[in-house]
Amino acid sequence: MDHYAGIDVSLESASVCVVDAKGKIVRECKVASEPEALVGCFCALGLPLSGIGLEAGPLSQWLCAGIRKAGFAVELLETRHVRAAFQAMPVKTDRKDARGIAELMRLGFVRPVHCKSVGAQEMRTLLNARKLIQSKLKDVEMSLRGMLRGFGLKVGRTTERRFADRIRELVAGQEALEFVAGSLLAAHAVLLCEFNRLDKRLRTQARANPAVRLLMTAPGIGPLVGLTYAAAVDDPRRFKSSRTIGAHFGMTPRKYQSGETDYSGAISKVGDGAVRTALFEAAHVIMTRPIKGGWLKSWALKLAKRVGQKRAKVALARKLAVILHRMWMDGTAFRFA
Repeated sequence: MDHYAGIDVSLESASVCVVDAKGKIVRECKVASEPEALVGCFCALGLPLSGIGLEAGPLSQWLCAGIRKAGFAVELLETRHVRAAFQAMPVKTDRKDARGIAELMRLGFVRPVHCKSVGAQEMRTLLNARKLIQSKLKDVEMSLRGMLRGFGLKVGRTTERRFADRIRELVAGQEALEFVAGSLLAAHAVLLCEFNRLDKRLRTQARANPAVRLLMTAPGIGPLVGLTYAAAVDDPRRFKSSRTIGAHFGMTPRKYQSGETDYSGAISKVGDGAVRTALFEAAHVIMTRPIKGGWLKSWALKLAKRVGQKRAKVALARKLAVILHRMWMDGTAFRFA
């Protein structure tokens, strides 16, 4: 008889439920959120497991890789799909969640999520770290501008190199402002140094990655956009068709049709928001700057006359996602003709 397991993961512990083909609970337990503990639990069971499911989350990819390495058939389940299936549950506990996931695996009512490789996770971590430091740099700069504005000191336009000198010039002779500005500028200098280190590391990785170098032959695609896209896709072969990648990253319109109602809304915005942002920025560059790839720009500008600039950029971002996937699959550079 087939058996199925569901795992509800939390930071310290994980609830496990095993059911048979008829839905009868065979075993329920709570173990540490560690791959070794979960594998030991399944081995001690002494029953063949046809499927193990756990909801996608911060620890899920690490746990999934460890369980899969031990030879078990395990799937990551899409969070939105699991939550929708549990909406009718009047009482929500970790134990009931584990049983619900096991039932989803038994019924086959699952939507698997790709478990990314370690390389893709490391790349994404670097990108997130760069974005975090960039946002903190912006916070410090805007805070300094706001503080000085209260004293009638206007920073105005400045460059990255001139910013600190401009602040010191404005606060010269005012002891309290000099002290505050000195502390914030010291923090700003450290953040700027670390930001430049991360940025250099990412650009080095982009040059060393053959797939990213290939993607960068397309117009508007630089090292950061290429790395963001490559880290999110990870394995291009997991998409049966290049056309589906637009929907995967939430760049296709929402659709609701029931009886006489037929409604098409804005884009769904499901999936990786960082990829949507990166591709939208690439589309903005293509449409607003003189770059190569005239046919792509001409298509977008013609579309903009009918639907507006913003929608045309979204459409161009979706088209870029499809083109980049096809380039990656075929191993061919962008065709400018």
